[in-house]
Amino acid sequence: MDIVVKIAQLILALSILVFIHELGHFLFARLFKIRVDKFYLFFDWGWRIFKFKPKNSDTEYGIGWLPLGGYCKIAGMVDESMDTDSLKKEPQPWEFRSKPAWQRFL
Repeated sequence: MDIVVKIAQLILALSILVFIHELGHFLFARLFKIRVDKFYLFFDWGWRIFKFKPKNSDTEYGIGWLPLGGYCKIAGMVDESMDTDSLKKEPQPWEFRSKPAWQRFL
């Protein structure tokens, strides 16, 4: 039973750390008026535990099932997802790639 408590404590501590880290990405993106498509704690590979998308919002919030991190999918940013479809079009004002270098850095 003691090992279960220690594993739960480890997952909780890492979850708090991941949440704060991803929140930093989210807040800077919103500050610079960049659209955030998804904000997830844990990975939702295949399925998710929880999903919520408020009315009049572009952002889907959720909790995935794989507790190895989290992510903040920012519009116009090519990252691990290798989502290159948006690169075929002109940069939009709400996309990451249309922002100046100092904003992309932050």
